[in-house]
Amino acid sequence: MWKWMIVACILFSTQISAEIKILAFSGSTREDSLNKKLIAEAAGLARQMGAHVNVIDLRDYVSPFYDEDLETKSGMPLKARQLRHLMIQSNVMIIASPEYNSSLSAALKNAIDWASRGETGGASRDAFKGKKFIIVSASPGSGGGVRGLNHLRAIIEDAGGTVLPQQIVVPDAYNAFDQQGHLKNQKLKGDLSQAIQAAMQ
Repeated sequence: MWKWMIVACILFSTQISAEIKILAFSGSTREDSLNKKLIAEAAGLARQMGAHVNVIDLRDYVSPFYDEDLETKSGMPLKARQLRHLMIQSNVMIIASPEYNSSLSAALKNAIDWASRGETGGASRDAFKGKKFIIVSASPGSGGGVRGLNHLRAIIEDAGGTVLPQQIVVPDAYNAFDQQGHLKNQKLKGDLSQAIQAAMQ
């Protein structure tokens, strides 16, 4: 049943638009991150639906922790500015957030903090307003990272983004992917496909 649902999502979404631009990244900078695997799976599904998907590594956009004194003195760091531009150019963002101490990672929070600023200083919603966000998480624990996603949802919505009601959590994530990096659980894969389809409408 779930295989047919995935196929239906792909066929339907391909007819919707081939111009949807999706930016996808993990909140983890670890090389063998479970959440990077989840992003790769989501990106593959989105591409099958006809979207243009740009998968980036947050490690390539590391910036100093947000500091208003630094912002006033030196302006927005180059890497923060580059990430903000990618977000502005995208229609949809897929973010896979690891759960650190029941919240999101410091790297992801800092990236959002800088993206919520204007390049000349002051708050800006340009990277969030009118954008749809799919938030997902893979965690070794039984909760799948849901506590961190609750914080991430509140932060993105406060910055002006629209977070889809569906949020995908993958518990016991060390055993959730096959050798090719695909989700073993077809229901989770179907749920992920449905979330992507909803964001592309």
